[in-house]
Amino acid sequence: MNLLNSTLNRVTQRIIKRSAATRSRYLARIDAARDHTVHRSMLTCGNLAHGFAACQPDDKAALKNMVHSDIAIITAYNDMLSAHQPYEHYPEKIRRALREVGAVGQVAGGVPAMCDGVTQGQDGMELSLMSRDIIAMSAAVGLSHNMFDGALFLGICDKIVPGLVMAALSFGHLPAVFIPSGPMNSGLPNKEKVRIRQLYVEGKVDRRALLDAEAASYHGIGTCTFYGTANANQMVMEMMGLHLPGASFVHPDTPLREALTDAAARQVTRLTSSAGSYMPVGRLVDEKVIVNGIVGLLATGGSTNLTMHLVAMAQAAGILINWDDFSGLSEAVPLLCRIYPNGPADINQFHAAGGVALVVRELLDHGLLHNEVNTVAGYGLERYTQEPWLEKGQLAWRDGPTASLDDKVIARVAGPFEQHGGTKVMSGNLGRAVMKTSAVPADHQLIEAPAVVFNSQHDIQPAFEAGELNKDCVVVVRFQGPQANGMPELHKLMPPLGVLLDRGFSVALVTDGRLSGASGKVPSAIHVTPEAFTGGMLAKVRNGDRIRVDGRTGELTLLVSDAALAARDADQPDLSTEHTGCGRELFGALRSQLSGAEQGACCIKF
Repeated sequence: MNLLNSTLNRVTQRIIKRSAATRSRYLARIDAARDHTVHRSMLTCGNLAHGFAACQPDDKAALKNMVHSDIAIITAYNDMLSAHQPYEHYPEKIRRALREVGAVGQVAGGVPAMCDGVTQGQDGMELSLMSRDIIAMSAAVGLSHNMFDGALFLGICDKIVPGLVMAALSFGHLPAVFIPSGPMNSGLPNKEKVRIRQLYVEGKVDRRALLDAEAASYHGIGTCTFYGTANANQMVMEMMGLHLPGASFVHPDTPLREALTDAAARQVTRLTSSAGSYMPVGRLVDEKVIVNGIVGLLATGGSTNLTMHLVAMAQAAGILINWDDFSGLSEAVPLLCRIYPNGPADINQFHAAGGVALVVRELLDHGLLHNEVNTVAGYGLERYTQEPWLEKGQLAWRDGPTASLDDKVIARVAGPFEQHGGTKVMSGNLGRAVMKTSAVPADHQLIEAPAVVFNSQHDIQPAFEAGELNKDCVVVVRFQGPQANGMPELHKLMPPLGVLLDRGFSVALVTDGRLSGASGKVPSAIHVTPEAFTGGMLAKVRNGDRIRVDGRTGELTLLVSDAALAARDADQPDLSTEHTGCGRELFGALRSQLSGAEQGACCIKF
């Protein structure tokens, strides 16, 4: 391994300095929780009897004598999410594995888990981002019984993993291991799926053809195979050392996946205080670990949702990061992966080409990751250059690939796909935003054109069908921020805007909403903050105003004079109809407390 990259070191030291006070308070809090919180041995007899009343006799006896670990299982199982359906039988598998090492497992709680693919473009999508904080709170309710010596977290998709991490760090005195379930087998190539979507938007194929294409793409259990938030979560979790090495992208219901789940259950018991190698998750996740997560996101061109989630996750550990840290690291971290929408490969092809182990090796060898960190597998991130395999039916680890098995999918640091990381922070008089540049061709990254302004994503398709967007334009979709309507993802905008690009028009999107990992080829300045609803400059944009969006330099400028802008009133449409129905009325108090996108869009005050 080479010496640590100077930019990586500088950004890390900046984060450590910025976080000194909050991190110190956090560590003191979790130390106090370990020392003073009521634990199983200190519960009253009535408390304890309630806690193990439903256990089988052997487990009950183990919990009575206090020398055996009790491991909480927090599960996000439901069979609506293809990625979470495999978790149905994980608790019984985990309990069996724990008994083999003299420990007990109890399902302490379940958390909600919604699928953005199902709610896309629907009212329910406006609950999606807020569900992250509710997941954190729900998991905390389960852990609050204080019966536990460690915890296992079952979750994989969009808001679920960040919410679970926030809860785990709130109970940072407990060791924690996260258990993925793996991706589905490859189906219809993502590029073909998008082609059919665009044909449908143009009226060239019917709904049956579209449904057949979608069903051939999303066709079984496991995560969707494109590189959106779900798979970016898994990449980041492994880079942060919260998964076992090589666990992220092994298919569900395979012998290797079963062995990894058993091993994760056993491993958490080795991290408990009674095992003699106590490693609570709140100390494991430090500033260097957070930086490793950001580097992993940038090097692989991961989901822009993580520019918010990592901020919120870090805050839960007393660590303060912002978009300048992402931007600074992007100057040093090259883009090493082409996974759809950044290229034609899916996540299974990435895994076959060398996967996480190869990316970690490349980055470590060039000083672009911190090796000197704690992980759930032990000290040192170099452990994650290994990959799991079965040797005569037994789980073992061996050295992963030292070179890419498909250089169209994974490149070397010496010859990356792009010198700049896949995420660009934008700024200008419209505010600050994020662009996923890794998916946008270089000749499409600079757009200067008149604005076409919408206050609802649902107005785009009618305007497209009427031919009103057949021109060079910057499509502005505003009042989509956290406090306005919960900051929904706006994927349904991509097919019509993609068609406009294919027709030869120069088109960009500017919005205070989200697009996650599926922004694709349209240059999109997203997460604009301050949002329009809270007085951001987006509320003053008018149809015909010229806007410059430059993904190369990071410029996001409304080309209107300061004097003219000062004379304008900010638009403020009536959003009341968007705050009721589909449960949205239940979230009003929470929505009003959400912070800005750069602050994590979070209602929890750590």
